Amino acid sequence: MKPHTTIEKHIVALSQSLAPITPEMQSWAEKNIFLKWGALSRGKFHCLDCGHAWKPQCETKSLKFTKCTSCKGKLKMYQYNQVLFKEIEYSAVVTKASEFQIVRIICSHKLMKKNNLPTFYHKEVMQHWIDPKGEVRTLSLSTNPFSQAYDSWQYYSNLEIRPKDFQNSPKYRINPYRIYPKIKILPILKRNGFKKAFYTIKPQVLLSSLLKDSYTETLLKTTKTRLLRYYLESPDQQIRNNWQAVKICLKNNYTISDFGIWEDYLDLLRWFKKDICSALLICPNDLNGEHDKLVQKKQEVQRKKYLLQMRAEIKEAQILYAEQKKQFFGLCFTQADITITVLENVRQFMEEGDNLRHCVFTNEYFKKNDSLLFSARIDNTPLETIEVSLSKMEVSQCRGLKNKNSKHHKVILNLINRNLYQIRSRMKKQKAEKC
Repeated sequence: MKPHTTIEKHIVALSQSLAPITPEMQSWAEKNIFLKWGALSRGKFHCLDCGHAWKPQCETKSLKFTKCTSCKGKLKMYQYNQVLFKEIEYSAVVTKASEFQIVRIICSHKLMKKNNLPTFYHKEVMQHWIDPKGEVRTLSLSTNPFSQAYDSWQYYSNLEIRPKDFQNSPKYRINPYRIYPKIKILPILKRNGFKKAFYTIKPQVLLSSLLKDSYTETLLKTTKTRLLRYYLESPDQQIRNNWQAVKICLKNNYTISDFGIWEDYLDLLRWFKKDICSALLICPNDLNGEHDKLVQKKQEVQRKKYLLQMRAEIKEAQILYAEQKKQFFGLCFTQADITITVLENVRQFMEEGDNLRHCVFTNEYFKKNDSLLFSARIDNTPLETIEVSLSKMEVSQCRGLKNKNSKHHKVILNLINRNLYQIRSRMKKQKAEKC
């Protein structure tokens, strides 16, 4: 995209004047962002980091890690033997130019072969330019439009200015594994509480929000970094609506054990018209226990008093729900005995909430436009309910009985993450049909 406005032309001119990524930065990335890998071939361990090979002294089946006898590095073992091995990782350089704060994203490739030292390739793929008001404009390389991977970069292309809505793209939300320690920060960011730590938050998101959002500044200055991370990464940012309750938690030095459960708990308090300015209610000793009591109580009220009305609401809600999510109906992922399917009927939400004793129905998750709900089951018995964010294309929640993880939790997460591309493809198909 060619720059058209004055600010776009200014950013492109400044970008061209930036110094290239230095050998020192590349050397730092090679040492800090990659794992050390090993491979088992013909009865020998091969260190893919230093090239050393040796015979194992113990049983090698199902071995996940080992230690190189030469470089003493802890090696993660490849599960499959092959000729060439490859790892791709992202790092970032945080700097400034003129009035802009800049986050430069570097994509690094590590190419490994048995009995050889690894080789590396580094390429700057994005630049996020943040002005003093917190507005972000991004330059990036082009990507392969025919690849299902959103970060399939065309390395021969040039950095080009992207539209403002690029911030809705998954490419914008790439989170670097490490950030180069020598950073340059605008004075206003230091004033707003930034002290060189990013707390695993995407640097472009944290720095942008810190310049324009007083909530971010407050949470950072009060060192509530877990809550800050949840606030910046949640798609609907419900903390804004619950800010008075957050301030009560800060005042009472209350640690929220589960932010999603806590927000649902506040919604339940409002539904029962409780005083959400009361520290006793806002800061329960047993959050999960109090949440479950209110869920059960609300379910009983709904069944006893509004059963007929609920049936009418379900019929009306089903029409709207089917209209919004019908393109996803029929999605089904299986692995061994586990089956994950889309909840296609509002009544299924009620049954899921009843069986697993959580609030997927009582808090009306079927009305959330950005959420797609799945049920993970074995022999038609519910194990966990999975919420997928359609804007971020990632799992927002995955909860079993009483909002706890089942013993199949990791398998369910892996299965749903491996099949996110099917959800994305159906969204693309719907957009194409509309066009």
